[in-house]
Amino acid sequence: MSQQVTVGRRKRAIARVYFNEAGTGKFEVNDRELPVYFPTKILQDRALEPFSVLELNPGQFDVRVIVSGGGVAGQAEAVRLGVARALVDINEEHRSPLKKAGFMTRDARKVERKKYGKKKARKSTQFSKR
Repeated sequence: MSQQVTVGRRKRAIARVYFNEAGTGKFEVNDRELPVYFPTKILQDRALEPFSVLELNPGQFDVRVIVSGGGVAGQAEAVRLGVARALVDINEEHRSPLKKAGFMTRDARKVERKKYGKKKARKSTQFSKR
């Protein structure tokens, strides 16, 4: 029984994924079941997308995730990247379909910082000619 440890990141969220090949189908996020931690179906599907692309049954793996930072959407996508990387570590043939689906690329977009003299990152105060 081999365990893969991978990391997925998105925005400010960081997910450490502990992935067991031979398992009972447990998918825990921060010591809670997946539907409890990600209550909406969209977020649950986003975290499990690599399995559906590869047409694998998530019930044959044990996945334990420790995720911190960011919001729930960023955390779900960080989990998705970590799971995809773990599946590639198990079988290198999984890389091509996951890469084609866009799950092997780390999405580096982050919120731009606010600048002084501005209301937000780029929004200025209204200009008055007179």
